[in-house]
Amino acid sequence: MGEPTVVVAVDIGTTSTKAVAYDTGGRQLVAHSHGYPLDEPHPGYAEQDPQLIFDAVVQSIREVVDELPGPVAGLSFSSAMHSLIGLDADGVPLTPSITWADSRASLQAERLRAVPSGLAIHRRTGTPVHPMAPLPKLVWFSEQQPKLFERVAHWVGIKDYVLLRLAEALVTDHSVASATGLMNIHRLAWDAEALGIAGITEEQLPQLVPTTHVLPGLTPEAAAATGLPVATPIVVGAGDGPLANLGLGAVHPGEVACSIGTSGAMRVMVERPGVDPLGGVFCYALTERRWVVGGAINNGGIVLQWAGEALAPELGEHAEEELLELAAHAPVGSGGLIMLPYLLSERAPHWSALPRGAYVGLTHGHRREHLVRAALEGVCQQLALVLASVRAAGNEVREVRASGGFARSPLWRQILADALGMPVRFPHGHEGSSFGAALLGMQALGLIESIDVAADLVQIEETVRPDPASAAIYATLLPLFSELYDALVPTFASLRRLAPSLPPEPPPIALPR
Repeated sequence: MGEPTVVVAVDIGTTSTKAVAYDTGGRQLVAHSHGYPLDEPHPGYAEQDPQLIFDAVVQSIREVVDELPGPVAGLSFSSAMHSLIGLDADGVPLTPSITWADSRASLQAERLRAVPSGLAIHRRTGTPVHPMAPLPKLVWFSEQQPKLFERVAHWVGIKDYVLLRLAEALVTDHSVASATGLMNIHRLAWDAEALGIAGITEEQLPQLVPTTHVLPGLTPEAAAATGLPVATPIVVGAGDGPLANLGLGAVHPGEVACSIGTSGAMRVMVERPGVDPLGGVFCYALTERRWVVGGAINNGGIVLQWAGEALAPELGEHAEEELLELAAHAPVGSGGLIMLPYLLSERAPHWSALPRGAYVGLTHGHRREHLVRAALEGVCQQLALVLASVRAAGNEVREVRASGGFARSPLWRQILADALGMPVRFPHGHEGSSFGAALLGMQALGLIESIDVAADLVQIEETVRPDPASAAIYATLLPLFSELYDALVPTFASLRRLAPSLPPEPPPIALPR
């Protein structure tokens, strides 16, 4: 009997964890997932219970292992990026897991962005100064909960916490670390100035390791809970964004991965780290020689969900198909109606928590179909701005591959291709981040020669080409769409001052000399 050739990828997402078993031919064998709530105890908060997430990880792995006919070569991990958990000296959480969606550190992020060192930190760490990132969150804790801040022995992300529980190893990979705002992406080391602003030391952070780093095995308790042998190797893995590129086969420079789920993102693979001079994009690691440059948006499928609730509540909870059919009756460009889809503020390319959603150009002649279509177009126009920033950072864009729940809609597929002004290829069948984690694990364990095999394993199901007339309309509207953000920034700021639920202005950040 030969060596096992099955890797179980564990993808720790924002609302669920999925464990998926793949063989070295790229075939998905078994998959199980378990969900958990995203708690919002106060306006702007978005946090989770680390124990519930750990339980979901263990249960998902156990159910996959129980269905597999043979042994497992190893585990490999993917996780959502930007999470932050404070642990005591025994590894017990003192805080919830503060997720990327948490905006409590908005004021801290804005103050840091307003000083010259803010952009310099973005360029060194690859992470925009934004409330999603752990750096502003740490400043928030130091200012708003100083006693708790002093008690924290270690600050970790959710994957770091899971690995600590599974293998008693306090480590974080270069990919997840490159999304903290605390690691110098050019030196692959913790950034001294960022740590000084955060008010923490290197000793309070996990050990930095490559994404292909292999932990030798599980604790006896973890082995019993998962049904795996103690000696099962664990590949530390990477962040879900870079792994999504790998899972879509977008592994070579110039190949862009686009995803629209609840939120959305646009990322291109590059061989050297770096961001554009204006700081419009992020730069996160996959391996030492592969990085992704791009931007994430907060508002993807959530915009269509809002449209159903606000514009067509009579359609009920499962209104997606009816809404898309409604939108198909409106013309390209929605009759001159533009929607800024910033319902959950926004990230790329402006990286600000200020913006709010807006309809501009509304007339007596507009109907629900125009409002719904404008919402879809707004999401795709925002991704077009991100793609423009990727190009402005000096990156070639030869191909776009897309995935996510939106891909079920032929209308939304076509709007994306038209808004981007280039063909969009839709791969068949793979789970994105989990497949990327499996491939990374297979390379780390010597089961495949290189992650480059992803380009051959991922099959394209459909290529949607832009309609020239529609693409021309969107190209004309894009500068207007972009200018509206700048024009409305003072209004966004005034509206925020009127909101009664916001915290008081904290003191200025003390920058190290």
